Amino acid sequence: MLESLRLRNVGPAPEMELSLGPRLNLITGDNGLGKSFLLDLAWWALTRKWPHDLNSALTSGYAARPTDPKSPAVIELKVRGKAGRLVDYKSEYNALEQAWRGKAGRPWNPGLVLYALADGAFAVWDPHRNYWRTDRDADVQERLPAYVFSSQEVWDGLQVDIQGRSTRVCNGLLADWASWIRERGPDAHRMAAVLEGLGPHVGEEPLRPGAGFARLSVNDARDIPTISMSYAPSVPILHASLGIRRITALAYMMCWAWREHRIAADQLGETASSRVVVLFDEIEAHLHPRWQRIIVPALLKVVQTLTEDQSASIQLIAATHSPLVLASVEPHFDENQDRLFGLGLDAGQVTLQPQPWAKQGDVLNWLVSESFGLTQARSVEGERAIEAAEAWMRGDPPAPPFETMENIHRELLRVLPGHDPFWPRWIVRWEEPRS
Repeated sequence: MLESLRLRNVGPAPEMELSLGPRLNLITGDNGLGKSFLLDLAWWALTRKWPHDLNSALTSGYAARPTDPKSPAVIELKVRGKAGRLVDYKSEYNALEQAWRGKAGRPWNPGLVLYALADGAFAVWDPHRNYWRTDRDADVQERLPAYVFSSQEVWDGLQVDIQGRSTRVCNGLLADWASWIRERGPDAHRMAAVLEGLGPHVGEEPLRPGAGFARLSVNDARDIPTISMSYAPSVPILHASLGIRRITALAYMMCWAWREHRIAADQLGETASSRVVVLFDEIEAHLHPRWQRIIVPALLKVVQTLTEDQSASIQLIAATHSPLVLASVEPHFDENQDRLFGLGLDAGQVTLQPQPWAKQGDVLNWLVSESFGLTQARSVEGERAIEAAEAWMRGDPPAPPFETMENIHRELLRVLPGHDPFWPRWIVRWEEPRS
């Protein structure tokens, strides 16, 4: 698992430090402040490879570069490996080689690592399948350094060049899931269990495989797996919503990674890892609020379902813009093993700060908390109208176009619903006699 990252002259700030919890880590912040960048760095810290370097079809995951090319750039990290040993690692950017250089070798084994990128791409690092050996001061890959999928390759399969030969290393969701269903073996049961565990089913049917397969056209010979929906028993997965497809892709990548990890362990005479690290960018993307409310607790639980090991551990590092995601973890957050971080701006400089955990109770309170920083959980127009009304009630002259009480009242009527809690305060003043 990843314990810490420390950056100098890398990313949006001159220096940045991240001390992670062993279980749950949530990162919030406005667009463009570095949430995805931190997840790319976390992947590199655990695998020592940048996603885009391994698959140029990705739209993100590019290698980090110095902010100021003329100054030294350093990435320092701490990773706790398989035997519980804490490993310190330092890498410096070599401008002439355009590469990061550090101590050679494979000094750690963080467990099975899965990275869900925001655009639907995935990356997997397996301690039994992704090795490297030492050649002087460089890390020379002996096997594939990782499995990095574009969003399309998750579904259709991944082919990579191995020793000059194009090799299919993954059949993809459509082919694998169809094969598992036909076999009716443990892979099909595992996929169904993980899918059900990740989907909401409070007061409604859980997310389950549909009855049989579907064909998309007379010219397409593929048997397409289906999803059971409340309105139909068999909806082709390719016709499902983006949210359902993202959850299905996540379930598949977890099941595929674990399946291949177990097979490799048996072939090597090793034991399967009991540790899984999940990096998740924009964890709420495409998900209805009902799904946003359960995705983090579900992920924390589903590793035991996946590995069939109640002692298996998960470290989740996720970036989010959703107040519902933060509200959803209130019953589960443990300050001894979980962390909340916020990216912000201070005097024009990006800062990353651990935020003290405090239950907010509902989404509205989370929106106006330090994590999201809104003044009010309303429209911009509603916020401005209320600020003008409050200034008027304090005796301060509001800015145009709210020079008169009548102007303010008309705008409040236009932008606020009749049940807004601000109305009682305003009506008392509005109905006072005016000279």
